[in-house]
Amino acid sequence: MNMHRYERGAINGWLLATIILIFVTLGVGAFAIWSYINYQDASKVEKTEIDKAVLDSNKTLEDKLEADFTAREKEPNRQFAGPDDYGRLTFDYPKTWSVYVDAADTNNGTYEAYLNPVTVPPVSKTQQYALRVTIAEKPYDEVIDSFDSLVKKNSLKSSTTQIQGTTATRLEGSFSEDIRGIAVIFKIRDKTVTLRTDADTFRADFDKLLATVNYNE
Repeated sequence: MNMHRYERGAINGWLLATIILIFVTLGVGAFAIWSYINYQDASKVEKTEIDKAVLDSNKTLEDKLEADFTAREKEPNRQFAGPDDYGRLTFDYPKTWSVYVDAADTNNGTYEAYLNPVTVPPVSKTQQYALRVTIAEKPYDEVIDSFDSLVKKNSLKSSTTQIQGTTATRLEGSFSEDIRGIAVIFKIRDKTVTLRTDADTFRADFDKLLATVNYNE
């Protein structure tokens, strides 16, 4: 009788231990699987972040190389020279730009030239150009006053700058619905010069160009 109780107790103990071992094994297995899945997910996230960082780095390098190439293509600069009777205005511009002089306006007393990368589109008030050059037989104040309404509406921001030691007016903003850029206006003798770029894309070229402006006083 005692022997049967001992055997029954031993069997129950062994069964309990077996059940506990099974649960522990299942728990360890489940934890291992959970850890592996988390590791795989973390690895995927890390790989994605690394791949994105590599792509961003490559894109940044490509953009820099393209910008450097574009800058090198513009060098060396060419020199623009206006007519002697209009003060012989000169400045350096990128060699990748083309120049068109509107002879019709010159005959009417106003000298106009247009500069643009590769080719110059047909002349139009709504067309954007890298640079417009206008030398008008008008008083400086009259030309400045023609932009007064746009300045008052805050479409244009007005400031002063220096061109070859002469005080000039710099206008930045929207000149029309189609044109948003920068203009610099200054006097040459009895004439008034307006240099204008029609897009922020050419801001750096425009400011660099202004630094080379020269004319006969």
